[in-house]
Amino acid sequence: MDTFAGIPPEAFRFYEELEDNNNREWWLEHKSTYDSAVREPLELLLAGLEPEFGPAKLFRPYRDVRFSQDKSPYKTAQGAFAIRQEGVGFYLQVSADGLLVGGGYHSHSPAQLARYRAAADASASGSGLQDIVDSLARAGFAIEGEKLKTVPRGFDRDHPRAELLKHKTLSAGVELGRPGWASTTAASEEIAGRWRELRPLVEWVGRYAAP
Repeated sequence: MDTFAGIPPEAFRFYEELEDNNNREWWLEHKSTYDSAVREPLELLLAGLEPEFGPAKLFRPYRDVRFSQDKSPYKTAQGAFAIRQEGVGFYLQVSADGLLVGGGYHSHSPAQLARYRAAADASASGSGLQDIVDSLARAGFAIEGEKLKTVPRGFDRDHPRAELLKHKTLSAGVELGRPGWASTTAASEEIAGRWRELRPLVEWVGRYAAP
């Protein structure tokens, strides 16, 4: 059985070149590089992380161009998502910029959004979320997600957690670039360490704002 040996530098170079050659002919000519440098190492990495973080999937490398003016057929990044609950979990991305690690939730239903806002509003659960978000920000994570411009109707504009109430989705991520450990077996533990930092956010969403 193959074991994870790191994400090779060829993975980042593959996406550098793809950005300038986003067409079917180039892709077919270089698909073996995608398989060996991107897909296979990430599959091995995710398999090793599954016991702690749950089953993961690689996103398809093909873009849905049906409703887009940009007809470039291939994504210029490879994403992967370790799923804790539907739409809730841990994210990893490889691109020309390097590695990106994140976690949280990126989609919502009306009922899910209502639960999220009620929990962010409540003193205990809301303060807990604020502590989590503040801790992640201090650790270098960017707090992201789809947001309203103003506090939603029914909540005080001066609410102590007004910024959290504006969120419709909530995630945190950090761009790691191309660290030296990326191409070694240490990448597994480095990524796992970032996901562990994100676990309180993922678990909070799973408890209070699950689908």
